[in-house]
Amino acid sequence: MNVPTWTKPAILGAIVGAVATMVFGFSQGGWYTGNSAERMADQKSTAAVIDALIPICLSQSKLDPDSTAKLAQFAAIKTSYEQRDFVMKTGWATMPAAEQPDRDLAAACAGALSKAGQG
Repeated sequence: MNVPTWTKPAILGAIVGAVATMVFGFSQGGWYTGNSAERMADQKSTAAVIDALIPICLSQSKLDPDSTAKLAQFAAIKTSYEQRDFVMKTGWATMPAAEQPDRDLAAACAGALSKAGQG
């Protein structure tokens, strides 16, 4: 069987073109694997839930009978980690019907409380 001389360069060009298209597509073209897309969707949904729960955390801080004293203690704390732990300890980041506070919510709530204290 005679194979035309243009066959080898054509196949090589098709392979190189396919690889180049995939490299460009995944690096610059916005393509994602199933796992990457699922991970991004999970991160965005978690962030949206936290954003939706921040007003509840702020409301719980205002409804706390000792809120004035606790907010003064909170204002004295300098690091965000300690502020997050303080919000968790006060129970403001514990949602109704939850047994323990949410760490991500506590961090977001602490950020909102510190911004409210500055403004």
